[in-house]
Amino acid sequence: MRQEPDWEVAIGLGFQRGVTRATLESAIVATLRLVPGARVRRLATLAAKCEEPGLAEVARAHGWVLIGYAAERLAAVEGLAASPRTQAAVGVPNVAEATARLASGGQPLIIPRQVHRDARGKALTLAVASMR
Repeated sequence: MRQEPDWEVAIGLGFQRGVTRATLESAIVATLRLVPGARVRRLATLAAKCEEPGLAEVARAHGWVLIGYAAERLAAVEGLAASPRTQAAVGVPNVAEATARLASGGQPLIIPRQVHRDARGKALTLAVASMR
């Protein structure tokens, strides 16, 4: 997908507790390679995960706004793929795509959910939405 340079995006994240800053940064960098010129404006996730040390460190280090959404808000986002595993773990069908859409003001996804795992096997999902 070709985009204009220097455009802003929101990244939605879903992850297991204990995922490290290095893992988060590595996954974000790998995903952003798919959208050259994109600048992260917001990171978003489930409200309960905003205090995870790795995520808070990444947001602070890069000057990105970190937004946490209540599960009820995520559950209300329609038209996204549901994950039975996510539903069982956190009570909502989708975290990464839903939070990316909410943080972007409802804009469409430009990168659907991407799954990454750290060396310990902990899962991390990311999705990207344009801020336009």
